[in-house]
Amino acid sequence: MLRRNLGVAAMLANRVARAVCSPARDAMKLLPSRPLRLPRLRTYVPGPADPKIFWFNSERDDIVHEVVRRIMERYQGDEDVELILNDAAYNEIRRHEARTDEGARGRLDYWRSIVRRLARMSSEGKHETLRECATKMAFDVAGNFDPRVYKFAAKAVPGLLTAVMNPSNMLRNILDGGARLDELVSAQGPLDKLRALQRKGTLVLVPTHCSNLDSLAIAWVLLREGLSPVVYGAGKNLFSNPIISFFMHNLGAYRVDRRVKASLYKDVLKSYSSVMIERGYHSLFFPGGTRSRSGAIERRLKLGLAGTGVEAFARNHSRGIKRPVYFVPATINYALVLEAETLIDDHLKEAGRHRYIIEDDEFSRVERWISFFSRFRALESACVIRFGEPRDPFCNRVDDEGNSLAPGGRVIDPATYVMRRGQPVVDAARDAAYTRELGQAIAADYSSETVIMPTQLTAHVVFRRLVRATAGLDLFARLRHRGDIAVPIDELAAEIGQSRDRLLEVEGRGGVHVDALLRRESPERILERCLATWDGYHLRSVARVVSGSVIAEDPNLLLYYSNRMRGFASEVAGEAPADRAAARDIASMELRA
Repeated sequence: MLRRNLGVAAMLANRVARAVCSPARDAMKLLPSRPLRLPRLRTYVPGPADPKIFWFNSERDDIVHEVVRRIMERYQGDEDVELILNDAAYNEIRRHEARTDEGARGRLDYWRSIVRRLARMSSEGKHETLRECATKMAFDVAGNFDPRVYKFAAKAVPGLLTAVMNPSNMLRNILDGGARLDELVSAQGPLDKLRALQRKGTLVLVPTHCSNLDSLAIAWVLLREGLSPVVYGAGKNLFSNPIISFFMHNLGAYRVDRRVKASLYKDVLKSYSSVMIERGYHSLFFPGGTRSRSGAIERRLKLGLAGTGVEAFARNHSRGIKRPVYFVPATINYALVLEAETLIDDHLKEAGRHRYIIEDDEFSRVERWISFFSRFRALESACVIRFGEPRDPFCNRVDDEGNSLAPGGRVIDPATYVMRRGQPVVDAARDAAYTRELGQAIAADYSSETVIMPTQLTAHVVFRRLVRATAGLDLFARLRHRGDIAVPIDELAAEIGQSRDRLLEVEGRGGVHVDALLRRESPERILERCLATWDGYHLRSVARVVSGSVIAEDPNLLLYYSNRMRGFASEVAGEAPADRAAARDIASMELRA
């Protein structure tokens, strides 16, 4: 069995190696023309010690049926049913009319037929049509989990990723299980506490989101740190990559089609999420909703799905199930971001304010993956995932035993938050209010749990110099100054050192965390490393050295990396009036994360 698994990994790694050594057009041959097929794997029967998710496939149909039952319970009157079906048909017809693929015609005919028949339907017919639509949507959303694929991935994928990073030592990297990943991707925070709490209740991970690689990075960390795999919603567009799709489809991801605007679909998604949490499936949501286009720490959170954890807690207690729910904020921090160029450009374009799905960024281009990982492996600290202290659904911190704590440290019963006249009840309006408060608490946690990487501090100091030199201009006027701002290397290194020292003071107050390399290296070495990192990956030069000075070559990318520091701009600016004025400008920039 191991020999077969290594054979598959070696086959894929060989494709990667050929792509690395060939022109960019040949890199596309890395993707198989047909979906990836693994060798026949033995049937796996989950045992009592296995994570809950190992049992998912045996419950999948029952979960879907429960989702549909809740939809039917929500829309009981004929008028309500007709309204929700009309809304679904209207939105789906508009969506499919704009599509040109082969499957669109059939879906368009289906929804048009519902519109034609709806006015003549009997009450029973309307309800049956709603059941049919909800069932189709629920099965389209529902994920899958194959323990055999999970065990295969745990052994083969780390080595395969490391082989991508260093194809010259491919066989060794495959066989050592990807030990280099342990150095590149680190985990921080109360890991022992989380390992204990996952046995007492249901964890709901709510990390920041800046790259499509986030799911891969956090899945690897969960596996390595002895934390259970999670179910999570992934954009349906990500399932178009045959390799990524294979693993996502078999490792707990459920499909979220953000192009679907129908209220019925959103109800199905929320019901599915709630049922999963109620049944004890550890879950993950990106409350930012999509990747941070600007690179800044998310502040305006979308807790539609994450808020189902509050509903799940209330529903369980109303049925006498005392299973706790713990929300775990986390920040995912990269020294180098795969899609940085596309994300910041999209953010700065007017159209980008309305575009939720990007299907043409670096994540979709194999040659960019290869270039990224080649530079990624050269970093000493490439990605840091920092978990924050867990909270109950009502924002209270929890102790090591999983007990909810009042602000003064007294143990309290979270069930009292869902009581009415002494009985636990489900109340959508009340739970929405709790969810809003939870969102504010998570956003605050993001700021204090962020790990500032060397590239982010360096970009901030260079961008601050650009702002100083363009006083009185708006952001877009400043971004047109490409290659106009030069800073002597010794001055820039001194400013990096001073800003780093002030950032360490902020860390001492519990306001942020500082990456180990940034803490340890000299300012001159930090600057040298950052320039090399950017120059080795990004197609556009971020900054370059000319005649002893650093030239701010690409203000857009400097803005992207520096935006992670925006909330700390005033605290690291020092006393120079020009720096403080520039810091105020940076801190006031209204850029959506």
